[in-house]
Amino acid sequence: MDHLVLEVGTALVLVAIAALLAGKFNFSIIPFLIILGMLVGPHAPKFAVIDLRFIESEEIISFLGRIGVLFLLFYLGLEFSIKKLIKSGRSIFTGGTIYILINFGLGLLYAWIMGFPLLEILIIAGIITISSSAIVAKVLVDLRRTGNKETELILGIIMFEDIFLAVYLSVVSGLVLGNAASLMGALTSILIALGYMLLFFIVARKATPILNRLLDISSNEIFIIVVFASLFFIAGFSETIHVAEAIGALLLGLVFSETEHSDRIEQLVVPFRDFFGAIFFFSFGLSIDPFTLGGAIWLTLGAVILTILGNFIAGMIAGRRAGLSHKASTNIGLTIVSRGEFSIIMANLGIAGGLMPVLKPFSALYVLILAILGPLLTRESKNIYKFLDKTFKWSQKTSKVRDPASG
Repeated sequence: MDHLVLEVGTALVLVAIAALLAGKFNFSIIPFLIILGMLVGPHAPKFAVIDLRFIESEEIISFLGRIGVLFLLFYLGLEFSIKKLIKSGRSIFTGGTIYILINFGLGLLYAWIMGFPLLEILIIAGIITISSSAIVAKVLVDLRRTGNKETELILGIIMFEDIFLAVYLSVVSGLVLGNAASLMGALTSILIALGYMLLFFIVARKATPILNRLLDISSNEIFIIVVFASLFFIAGFSETIHVAEAIGALLLGLVFSETEHSDRIEQLVVPFRDFFGAIFFFSFGLSIDPFTLGGAIWLTLGAVILTILGNFIAGMIAGRRAGLSHKASTNIGLTIVSRGEFSIIMANLGIAGGLMPVLKPFSALYVLILAILGPLLTRESKNIYKFLDKTFKWSQKTSKVRDPASG
């Protein structure tokens, strides 16, 4: 433990280097952080007191990364309002259902075609289905798209995915680990997740005056302590009832967005969001051993292509069903393509259950590729839309519908 602080400091220096490189190339910081994290870790060398293996500090860096996810989702919640989400409730349910059905169905079909046994099929389908809420949140913030109309639906799909994940994990873990996964258990998971989210919606609608009085604190020091204490407690409590801690942070952000203190909270959170968020992506790269990725290249490339197509189709259908334009619908499909923490959780479940070893390199390489491609595709969504519009003539068809006389 003698060099713990030095190791953490070294990690922060590497994070700073990645940030400087990203700024120099005017690109998303996420790929730089993940790749730099991969280059160090247990397989890296040690130079005198500078230990790039991060053995002693691995747990603390990982914990700081978890904090980063909480701040990312909390901030994303602050950018929205419960009223907007409730108004879009039907579109969110429809869009979330479409998204899960298409991507989960493609995951099952792909794993089956590749000849995997039943349990491996279920794990691979789970890996392919769930997008990364942390990466999606970071990209939306970086590209300043939190105010876009389609972002409400993206946010709703993220929450819908969490309900699916809670249920799916409870069922699959029972099958893989040998526990009895009953229908009643799955229904209980659904009801708990839905009830928990509903509770936050009620609090936001009915208890805003009380929250305004409680948060009416003149001292910034005391104010930030109260806000952060609420954030970490709610996130931790969410995890105990099998709702992702990041979703708990998102829900609390939605509640605070309804108060008259939302702007003040947002200004205080931004530096913490950027700092700890960067550590999350570095720690994510740190968990990937590049020397283990070679055994699943073709399996992974097929899954990546399938995921991009599935997400685009699902986003397009969901967006159009919600009355959004082709451009906004394109943004949806390209924004939610990133994969991350939830896919790794699914893979770790399979490894813990003694399933095929290929799951580990497959999940790591799959997540790595989409964690890099996701922000890139989102950033270039405008150009991708223009290319597709030239092919399918979406804008011309829309103008004809608006002005029948033009035909």
